[in-house]
Amino acid sequence: MKNIVKLFCILCLVSCKKDHEKDYIILSGEIANKIQDYIVVSINNTEIKDTIQLSSTGHFIDTLKVDNGAHLISHGKVYLRPYFEKGYNVTLKFDANDFNNTLTYAGKGAEANNYILAKRQKELKLIKNRKHFYSLSEKDYKETVAKIKDTSISLLAKNLKISNDFRKKELRNIRYEYINNLLSYEEFHNYFTKDNTFKVSEQFLPDLKDFDFNNGDDYLFSSAYKRILNINLKKTAKTLIEENKMPRDIANLKEIAAIQNDTIRNSLLYSESVYGITYTSSLDEFYKIFMEGSTNSDHKATISDNYKKLKKVEKGQVSPQFVDYKNYSGGTKSLSDFKGKYVYIDVWATWCAPCKKEIPSLKEIEKTYHNKNIEFISISIDKTSDYEKWKRMVSKENLGGVQLFADNAWESQFIQEYLIKGIPRFILLDPQGHILTANAPRPSEPELIGLFNELSI
Repeated sequence: MKNIVKLFCILCLVSCKKDHEKDYIILSGEIANKIQDYIVVSINNTEIKDTIQLSSTGHFIDTLKVDNGAHLISHGKVYLRPYFEKGYNVTLKFDANDFNNTLTYAGKGAEANNYILAKRQKELKLIKNRKHFYSLSEKDYKETVAKIKDTSISLLAKNLKISNDFRKKELRNIRYEYINNLLSYEEFHNYFTKDNTFKVSEQFLPDLKDFDFNNGDDYLFSSAYKRILNINLKKTAKTLIEENKMPRDIANLKEIAAIQNDTIRNSLLYSESVYGITYTSSLDEFYKIFMEGSTNSDHKATISDNYKKLKKVEKGQVSPQFVDYKNYSGGTKSLSDFKGKYVYIDVWATWCAPCKKEIPSLKEIEKTYHNKNIEFISISIDKTSDYEKWKRMVSKENLGGVQLFADNAWESQFIQEYLIKGIPRFILLDPQGHILTANAPRPSEPELIGLFNELSI
């Protein structure tokens, strides 16, 4: 607490500086029933600005260098998207056990953020729930999204203390939200009504012929703008995929690299690459497109480091080793114990829904290739505290193959050397311990049997 008081005093001294001269904000707050001892402030899901520690009572205060725009604050499974402008001195409070009903803002910058909260509440009243909203007829849906737009414009007009910069951007954002709702309707209507034959009428969709896809300010400000941009990128990438038989990830990256605006191009290239490079089957081409397209030195350093690590686990390389992982059947096992056989490794966790979805298919594959020259190994990266939970699940699901427990969850050396950032992940090794593929097909994918057949397993 003394440190927080001391920091507060320092911040008070520097706050004499005129707001328009500041290149930072002061962010403070209080979280009741805190989930963990910190909050994470990001530009988006991949670009972290700062990690702020909480006191024992859930209080915090810090300065942040930010660009004007929307940000992401995460605290455990609680997420909020405040808007920041340089010079803000904003305080937020919420109860982690009742976030939706307790979040409030105060101080300089509160007006814009409380407007965002009020706007969202009015929108939810009109939507009711997602299933109801997206199941509406085309006519009723369009009328509802028009009403949402008009309600938001009216609410913005009543908030006279909001800055002119925010007001101008928000007016454009309201238009983007309207457009995005129209673009999203067909996909979500199909999902919620289970009618995959439904297509919107031609006059329903907005005309994007003159849409500005290179507005960096709106990209930073508006989530709806980002979604419209991504929808358009997928559409243009689809042409490359179909006409040039290009892999989807390469086509997507090429389209992003062609964006003129530096802010948008750098951000999207990084968010697409920081995880995408660990999955691509065209590593050198993927890396080349990123490096030629990005002008952000920090991003390039991160992706270059990832590229160097991934070159070490390319096809033909000797696989990284795991040593003395706990075996469900007793004792321990190391990767070297399985030399002489093909090895199909499943990296998973008990909390991972997509991992559990693969279990029935994995059981079938194991049954089909029983007594063949292949070993099926499942490595759990559950936390040490969930060791008993893992054992119960292996028993309950009657999981086959060799069931192992990694020594340090995500931080296990084997996981780190393969640069695994998402699960499930499947790896196939040859009998000499060389990598055949660090991104093997999933058990549910027909390509896996085709690969086994090619190898005459």
